[in-house]
Amino acid sequence: MKRTIAIIAGGDSSEHDVSMRSAQGILSFINKDKYNCYIVEIKATSWQALLPDGSHSEVNRNDFSFATPQGIIKPDYAYITIHGKPGENGVLQGYLDLIKMPYSTGGVLVEALTFNKFTLNNYLKSWGIRVADSILLRHNQISSYNEEEIINRLGLPCFVKPNADGSSFGVTKVKEASQLSSAIQAAFKEDNEVMIESFLNGTEITCGCYKTKTECRVLPITEVVTDQEFFDYDAKYNGKVEEITPARIDPATAKRVSQLTSTIYDILGCNGIIRIDYILSGEPGNETITMLEVNTTPGMTATSFIPQQIKAAGLDIGEVLSQIIENSF
Repeated sequence: MKRTIAIIAGGDSSEHDVSMRSAQGILSFINKDKYNCYIVEIKATSWQALLPDGSHSEVNRNDFSFATPQGIIKPDYAYITIHGKPGENGVLQGYLDLIKMPYSTGGVLVEALTFNKFTLNNYLKSWGIRVADSILLRHNQISSYNEEEIINRLGLPCFVKPNADGSSFGVTKVKEASQLSSAIQAAFKEDNEVMIESFLNGTEITCGCYKTKTECRVLPITEVVTDQEFFDYDAKYNGKVEEITPARIDPATAKRVSQLTSTIYDILGCNGIIRIDYILSGEPGNETITMLEVNTTPGMTATSFIPQQIKAAGLDIGEVLSQIIENSF
């Protein structure tokens, strides 16, 4: 019998609608001869399965079942494609663990760790992974920070961003001291913690990876080129970026990035497809590789990085998704 897959999307971050587009991408990629698929949209306490006739069916959170014209459906597996809370911070994973439903991402600890940028950076730094210097501010300590001390330590320009948030909102590249306070306030509107990070000049790249019991695959690297100040929401989703796969970097550098991506995957104990962003700085062929972010629910629209990289690797994305799903059984 076919397995039933719930593609869980939406969430409570500013990228709710982007997540829904990723869900449509996954729905189009999955092999329908193998799987019956339903998108489930989560927003706060509203959990709705989207049925083929366009109607919605409320999800019973006791077991994640929902009613259809053909009867009650209880999915066998959850493919999580929420960008932000609650699907990228471990909360949804904890719920799925409780009801014994396998899913596509890492577990609670992995997701909570990768969602918290400051904690992740300091954890990976303990493993010898190079990360940018950063400072953490908490909302209840907002009066205690000293702008001059921040700038003296991190320099200008610097980045101000929500610390635990899956979206690109609230991120500011601060080029002048007078901009710092307003940038911090903008980030606090998205999260109760703010990370201020030193600026790194160089080539931005991103590399996907997935592993199963029988497969270890690091995907071709993508080079990210944009005229924007940085790779912000506008660049990501409104086409103001050039994405070059494979990246125009030295083969020796590409090999080092691929090895580092695989190593980080194993250090964290990831599951399913992840994507890691980096900055390359210095002389071509001998660049310093700095880890920027680990994305455990990367975008999955037809034009997102991961589908591009899978295509560049000569792989069939439907088969890749099947491998990831079947790895849990």
